[in-house]
Amino acid sequence: MISCNDYDYIEIVCMYRYPVRLHLKSGVYVEGEALDTARNEEKQECIKVCMSGIEHLVVLDDLSELEVLTNNPHFVSKLFY
Repeated sequence: MISCNDYDYIEIVCMYRYPVRLHLKSGVYVEGEALDTARNEEKQECIKVCMSGIEHLVVLDDLSELEVLTNNPHFVSKLFY
């Protein structure tokens, strides 16, 4: 489970629907528009992203880095430990 402080970054990108690149601990990354937070069928906390018009859930515990792909006054990237 990610910390409340880290969760704030997820909420910011969803609130502004920023285009993001999500780096996963597995080494792969996902790019899309951040939409919302949600839980998957296994009740894991996720970020919902839209990629090519299709919504996907990415488990928050799998994140190693969150990058915002547009200029904004909030932040550019966030590392998750």
